[in-house]
Amino acid sequence: MGQEPTICVVGAANMDLISYVSRLPRMGETLHGYRFQMGFGGKGANQAVMAARLGARVSMVAKLGDDVFGERTLDNFKEQGINTTYVSFAQEAFSGVAPIAVDDQGNNSIIIVTGANDLLGASDIEKADSAIRTAQVVVCQLEIEIDTTLAALRLARRHGVTTIFNPAPARSSLEPELYKLSDIFCPNESEAEMLCGQTVASIDDAEKAARTMLKKGAGSVILTLGERGCLVVTPEGAEHVPVDRVTAVDTTGAGDAFLGGLASFLARGEGLVESAKRANQVAAISVQGRGTQTSFPSAGDLPKGVLD
Repeated sequence: MGQEPTICVVGAANMDLISYVSRLPRMGETLHGYRFQMGFGGKGANQAVMAARLGARVSMVAKLGDDVFGERTLDNFKEQGINTTYVSFAQEAFSGVAPIAVDDQGNNSIIIVTGANDLLGASDIEKADSAIRTAQVVVCQLEIEIDTTLAALRLARRHGVTTIFNPAPARSSLEPELYKLSDIFCPNESEAEMLCGQTVASIDDAEKAARTMLKKGAGSVILTLGERGCLVVTPEGAEHVPVDRVTAVDTTGAGDAFLGGLASFLARGEGLVESAKRANQVAAISVQGRGTQTSFPSAGDLPKGVLD
Protein backbone atom coordinates (compact mmCIF):
# COMPACT_ATOMS: atom_id res chain seq x y z
CA MET A 1 0.00 0.00 0.00
CA GLY A 2 1.45 3.41 0.85
CA GLN A 3 -0.45 5.26 -1.90
CA GLU A 4 -2.20 8.49 -1.03
CA PRO A 5 -5.92 7.70 -1.10
CA THR A 6 -7.57 9.95 -3.70
CA ILE A 7 -11.35 10.06 -4.04
CA CYS A 8 -13.86 12.02 -6.12
CA VAL A 9 -17.43 12.26 -4.86
CA VAL A 10 -20.18 13.40 -7.22
CA GLY A 11 -23.40 14.15 -5.40
CA ALA A 12 -25.68 16.33 -3.35
CA ALA A 13 -24.98 18.84 -0.62
CA ASN A 14 -27.84 19.82 1.69
CA MET A 15 -28.31 21.74 4.89
CA ASP A 16 -29.79 19.46 7.55
CA LEU A 17 -32.46 21.01 9.79
CA ILE A 18 -32.65 18.57 12.71
CA SER A 19 -35.43 18.40 15.31
CA TYR A 20 -35.22 16.02 18.29
CA VAL A 21 -38.52 14.61 19.57
CA SER A 22 -39.50 11.89 22.04
CA ARG A 23 -41.16 9.98 19.20
CA LEU A 24 -41.74 10.53 15.50
CA PRO A 25 -45.09 12.23 14.67
CA ARG A 26 -48.00 10.35 13.18
CA MET A 27 -49.69 11.64 10.05
CA GLY A 28 -51.37 14.98 10.71
CA GLU A 29 -49.90 15.25 14.21
CA THR A 30 -47.95 18.19 15.63
CA LEU A 31 -45.39 17.44 18.34
CA HIS A 32 -43.16 19.63 20.47
CA GLY A 33 -39.50 18.89 20.02
CA TYR A 34 -36.95 19.56 22.73
CA ARG A 35 -33.89 20.45 20.66
CA PHE A 36 -33.01 21.85 17.23
CA GLN A 37 -29.77 22.13 15.34
CA MET A 38 -28.55 22.80 11.83
CA GLY A 39 -25.90 20.70 10.20
CA PHE A 40 -24.23 20.03 6.89
CA GLY A 41 -25.61 17.09 4.95
CA GLY A 42 -26.46 15.58 1.60
CA LYS A 43 -25.29 12.06 0.86
CA GLY A 44 -22.49 13.13 -1.44
CA ALA A 45 -21.24 15.82 0.92
CA ASN A 46 -21.42 13.45 3.90
CA GLN A 47 -19.46 10.73 2.14
CA ALA A 48 -16.84 13.24 1.01
CA VAL A 49 -16.41 14.63 4.53
CA MET A 50 -16.12 11.16 6.03
CA ALA A 51 -13.42 10.16 3.56
CA ALA A 52 -11.55 13.42 4.14
CA ARG A 53 -11.61 12.93 7.91
CA LEU A 54 -9.90 9.59 7.40
CA GLY A 55 -7.04 11.28 5.58
CA ALA A 56 -8.09 10.83 1.96
CA ARG A 57 -7.53 13.54 -0.62
CA VAL A 58 -11.11 14.28 -1.70
CA SER A 59 -12.59 16.33 -4.54
CA MET A 60 -16.29 17.20 -4.42
CA VAL A 61 -18.44 17.78 -7.50
CA ALA A 62 -21.66 19.55 -6.44
CA LYS A 63 -24.03 22.45 -7.08
CA LEU A 64 -25.06 24.91 -4.35
CA GLY A 65 -27.61 27.70 -4.23
CA ASP A 66 -26.37 31.28 -4.14
CA ASP A 67 -27.58 31.73 -0.55
CA VAL A 68 -26.37 31.57 3.03
CA PHE A 69 -26.71 27.78 3.14
CA GLY A 70 -24.56 27.46 0.02
CA GLU A 71 -21.90 29.82 1.35
CA ARG A 72 -21.71 27.95 4.65
CA THR A 73 -21.56 24.59 2.86
CA LEU A 74 -18.64 25.75 0.71
CA ASP A 75 -16.82 26.99 3.81
CA ASN A 76 -17.42 23.65 5.50
CA PHE A 77 -15.93 21.73 2.57
CA LYS A 78 -12.83 23.92 2.73
CA GLU A 79 -12.54 23.50 6.51
CA GLN A 80 -12.65 19.73 6.01
CA GLY A 81 -9.79 19.93 3.53
CA ILE A 82 -11.92 19.01 0.52
CA ASN A 83 -11.01 20.29 -2.94
CA THR A 84 -13.88 22.61 -3.98
CA THR A 85 -12.66 23.43 -7.50
CA TYR A 86 -15.70 21.65 -8.93
CA VAL A 87 -18.30 22.98 -6.49
CA SER A 88 -20.34 25.65 -8.31
CA PHE A 89 -23.25 27.95 -7.55
CA ALA A 90 -26.67 28.23 -9.21
CA GLN A 91 -28.75 31.40 -9.29
CA GLU A 92 -31.99 29.60 -10.20
CA ALA A 93 -32.57 27.59 -7.04
CA PHE A 94 -31.97 27.51 -3.31
CA SER A 95 -29.46 25.13 -1.79
CA GLY A 96 -30.81 21.71 -0.95
CA VAL A 97 -32.31 21.25 2.51
CA ALA A 98 -33.21 18.21 4.58
CA PRO A 99 -35.59 18.62 7.54
CA ILE A 100 -34.94 15.65 9.86
CA ALA A 101 -36.79 14.37 12.92
CA VAL A 102 -34.90 12.12 15.36
CA ASP A 103 -36.59 10.23 18.21
CA ASP A 104 -35.21 9.05 21.56
CA GLN A 105 -34.31 5.65 20.12
CA GLY A 106 -32.18 7.21 17.40
CA ASN A 107 -34.68 6.51 14.60
CA ASN A 108 -35.14 9.24 12.01
CA SER A 109 -37.53 10.58 9.42
CA ILE A 110 -36.14 12.75 6.61
CA ILE A 111 -37.61 14.98 3.88
CA ILE A 112 -35.20 16.11 1.16
CA VAL A 113 -35.79 19.22 -0.98
CA THR A 114 -33.02 18.90 -3.54
CA GLY A 115 -33.01 22.48 -4.91
CA ALA A 116 -29.76 23.43 -6.63
CA ASN A 117 -28.59 19.81 -6.60
CA ASP A 118 -30.96 19.16 -9.51
CA LEU A 119 -29.00 21.64 -11.63
CA LEU A 120 -25.73 19.72 -11.46
CA GLY A 121 -25.37 18.52 -15.04
CA ALA A 122 -23.24 16.61 -17.51
CA SER A 123 -21.25 19.76 -18.33
CA ASP A 124 -20.18 19.95 -14.67
CA ILE A 125 -18.96 16.36 -14.92
CA GLU A 126 -16.93 17.17 -18.02
CA LYS A 127 -15.28 20.07 -16.19
CA ALA A 128 -14.35 17.67 -13.37
CA ASP A 129 -12.62 15.20 -15.72
CA SER A 130 -9.25 15.74 -14.04
CA ALA A 131 -10.60 14.97 -10.56
CA ILE A 132 -12.34 11.82 -11.78
CA ARG A 133 -9.41 10.64 -13.91
CA THR A 134 -6.86 10.97 -11.11
CA ALA A 135 -8.99 9.37 -8.39
CA GLN A 136 -8.65 5.79 -7.21
CA VAL A 137 -12.34 5.70 -6.32
CA VAL A 138 -15.37 7.64 -7.58
CA VAL A 139 -18.51 7.65 -5.43
CA CYS A 140 -22.06 8.43 -6.65
CA GLN A 141 -25.61 8.27 -5.24
CA LEU A 142 -29.20 9.06 -6.28
CA GLU A 143 -29.71 12.57 -4.86
CA ILE A 144 -28.76 14.26 -8.14
CA GLU A 145 -30.16 13.77 -11.64
CA ILE A 146 -29.73 10.25 -12.99
CA ASP A 147 -28.18 11.51 -16.24
CA THR A 148 -25.53 13.37 -14.24
CA THR A 149 -24.73 10.30 -12.16
CA LEU A 150 -24.49 8.20 -15.32
CA ALA A 151 -22.14 10.74 -16.88
CA ALA A 152 -19.86 10.54 -13.84
CA LEU A 153 -19.86 6.74 -13.73
CA ARG A 154 -19.24 6.50 -17.48
CA LEU A 155 -16.29 8.86 -17.21
CA ALA A 156 -14.85 6.93 -14.29
CA ARG A 157 -15.24 3.66 -16.18
CA ARG A 158 -13.57 5.18 -19.25
CA HIS A 159 -10.58 6.13 -17.08
CA GLY A 160 -10.46 2.75 -15.33
CA VAL A 161 -11.36 4.23 -11.94
CA THR A 162 -13.13 2.06 -9.34
CA THR A 163 -16.78 3.09 -8.92
CA ILE A 164 -18.98 2.86 -5.83
CA PHE A 165 -22.67 3.48 -6.40
CA ASN A 166 -25.03 4.01 -3.47
CA PRO A 167 -28.66 3.67 -4.71
CA ALA A 168 -30.07 6.11 -2.15
CA PRO A 169 -32.58 7.58 -1.59
CA ALA A 170 -34.46 4.35 -2.29
CA ARG A 171 -36.50 3.86 -5.43
CA SER A 172 -38.23 0.85 -6.97
CA SER A 173 -36.29 0.69 -10.21
CA LEU A 174 -33.03 1.84 -11.75
CA GLU A 175 -31.67 2.33 -15.22
CA PRO A 176 -29.89 -0.96 -16.08
CA GLU A 177 -26.67 0.90 -16.94
CA LEU A 178 -26.27 2.00 -13.31
CA TYR A 179 -25.71 -1.60 -12.26
CA LYS A 180 -23.28 -2.26 -15.09
CA LEU A 181 -21.21 0.85 -14.28
CA SER A 182 -20.95 -0.05 -10.58
CA ASP A 183 -17.83 -1.91 -9.54
CA ILE A 184 -19.33 -1.86 -6.04
CA PHE A 185 -23.09 -1.53 -5.66
CA CYS A 186 -23.90 -0.55 -2.07
CA PRO A 187 -27.56 -0.44 -0.92
CA ASN A 188 -29.04 -0.85 2.55
CA GLU A 189 -31.82 -3.33 3.40
CA SER A 190 -34.77 -1.13 2.45
CA GLU A 191 -33.14 -0.04 -0.81
CA ALA A 192 -32.41 -3.67 -1.68
CA GLU A 193 -36.02 -4.64 -0.95
CA MET A 194 -37.36 -1.92 -3.24
CA LEU A 195 -34.95 -2.71 -6.06
CA CYS A 196 -35.39 -6.48 -5.93
CA GLY A 197 -39.04 -6.68 -4.90
CA GLN A 198 -38.24 -9.15 -2.12
CA THR A 199 -38.01 -9.08 1.66
CA VAL A 200 -34.55 -8.68 3.20
CA ALA A 201 -35.10 -9.92 6.74
CA SER A 202 -32.24 -12.42 7.09
CA ILE A 203 -28.68 -12.86 5.89
CA ASP A 204 -29.91 -15.45 3.39
CA ASP A 205 -32.49 -12.95 2.10
CA ALA A 206 -29.74 -10.36 1.77
CA GLU A 207 -27.57 -12.73 -0.25
CA LYS A 208 -30.45 -13.56 -2.60
CA ALA A 209 -31.08 -9.86 -3.18
CA ALA A 210 -27.38 -9.23 -3.76
CA ARG A 211 -27.24 -12.09 -6.27
CA THR A 212 -30.12 -10.44 -8.13
CA MET A 213 -28.09 -7.23 -8.33
CA LEU A 214 -25.05 -9.10 -9.60
CA LYS A 215 -27.18 -10.62 -12.35
CA LYS A 216 -28.20 -7.10 -13.32
CA GLY A 217 -24.55 -6.26 -13.93
CA ALA A 218 -23.02 -5.00 -10.67
CA GLY A 219 -19.40 -6.02 -10.26
CA SER A 220 -19.89 -6.73 -6.54
CA VAL A 221 -22.46 -5.88 -3.89
CA ILE A 222 -22.02 -4.68 -0.33
CA LEU A 223 -25.42 -4.72 1.36
CA THR A 224 -25.41 -2.82 4.65
CA LEU A 225 -27.43 -4.39 7.46
CA GLY A 226 -27.42 -1.80 10.25
CA GLU A 227 -26.49 -3.35 13.61
CA ARG A 228 -25.78 -6.66 11.85
CA GLY A 229 -22.90 -5.14 9.86
CA CYS A 230 -22.89 -5.82 6.13
CA LEU A 231 -22.79 -8.59 3.54
CA VAL A 232 -20.11 -8.61 0.85
CA VAL A 233 -21.16 -10.56 -2.24
CA THR A 234 -19.07 -11.16 -5.36
CA PRO A 235 -19.43 -13.67 -8.19
CA GLU A 236 -16.99 -15.85 -6.23
CA GLY A 237 -18.88 -15.94 -2.93
CA ALA A 238 -20.52 -14.14 -0.02
CA GLU A 239 -19.18 -13.11 3.38
CA HIS A 240 -21.14 -11.66 6.28
CA VAL A 241 -19.06 -8.97 8.00
CA PRO A 242 -20.48 -8.38 11.50
CA VAL A 243 -19.95 -5.30 13.64
CA ASP A 244 -19.65 -4.90 17.41
CA ARG A 245 -22.93 -3.94 19.04
CA VAL A 246 -23.15 -0.35 20.28
CA THR A 247 -25.87 1.85 21.78
CA ALA A 248 -27.20 4.04 18.99
CA VAL A 249 -27.97 7.66 19.85
CA ASP A 250 -28.68 8.91 16.31
CA THR A 251 -28.48 6.79 13.17
CA THR A 252 -28.66 9.78 10.81
CA GLY A 253 -25.80 9.59 8.31
CA ALA A 254 -24.56 6.15 9.39
CA GLY A 255 -24.83 4.82 5.85
CA ASP A 256 -22.85 7.78 4.55
CA ALA A 257 -20.19 7.23 7.20
CA PHE A 258 -19.93 3.64 5.99
CA LEU A 259 -19.67 4.71 2.33
CA GLY A 260 -17.05 7.37 3.01
CA GLY A 261 -15.05 4.92 5.08
CA LEU A 262 -15.39 2.20 2.43
CA ALA A 263 -14.12 4.51 -0.30
CA SER A 264 -11.20 5.65 1.85
CA PHE A 265 -10.05 2.15 2.74
CA LEU A 266 -10.42 0.89 -0.83
CA ALA A 267 -8.39 3.87 -2.06
CA ARG A 268 -5.68 2.91 0.44
CA GLY A 269 -5.44 -0.45 -1.28
CA GLU A 270 -7.40 -2.61 1.16
CA GLY A 271 -9.48 -5.49 -0.19
CA LEU A 272 -13.26 -5.47 -0.38
CA VAL A 273 -13.98 -7.47 2.78
CA GLU A 274 -11.31 -5.73 4.86
CA SER A 275 -12.53 -2.31 3.69
CA ALA A 276 -16.10 -3.26 4.62
CA LYS A 277 -14.96 -4.46 8.06
CA ARG A 278 -13.22 -1.16 8.78
CA ALA A 279 -16.12 0.86 7.35
CA ASN A 280 -18.41 -0.99 9.77
CA GLN A 281 -16.32 0.36 12.64
CA VAL A 282 -16.53 3.90 11.28
CA ALA A 283 -20.34 3.69 11.02
CA ALA A 284 -20.61 2.19 14.52
CA ILE A 285 -18.78 5.19 15.97
CA SER A 286 -21.00 7.61 14.05
CA VAL A 287 -24.29 6.29 15.50
CA GLN A 288 -23.03 6.98 19.02
CA GLY A 289 -23.02 10.74 18.37
CA ARG A 290 -25.76 13.20 17.44
CA GLY A 291 -26.18 14.82 14.07
CA THR A 292 -24.78 13.82 10.72
CA GLN A 293 -21.29 15.10 9.95
CA THR A 294 -20.95 16.16 13.60
CA SER A 295 -21.03 12.46 14.54
CA PHE A 296 -18.39 11.39 12.01
CA PRO A 297 -15.09 10.27 13.55
CA SER A 298 -11.68 11.57 12.53
CA ALA A 299 -8.72 9.27 12.03
CA GLY A 300 -7.66 9.73 15.66
CA ASP A 301 -11.07 8.56 16.91
CA LEU A 302 -10.73 5.11 15.34
CA PRO A 303 -9.58 2.04 17.25
CA LYS A 304 -5.91 1.22 16.92
CA GLY A 305 -5.14 -0.63 13.71
CA VAL A 306 -8.10 0.53 11.65
CA LEU A 307 -5.98 2.96 9.61
CA ASP A 308 -2.72 0.99 9.80
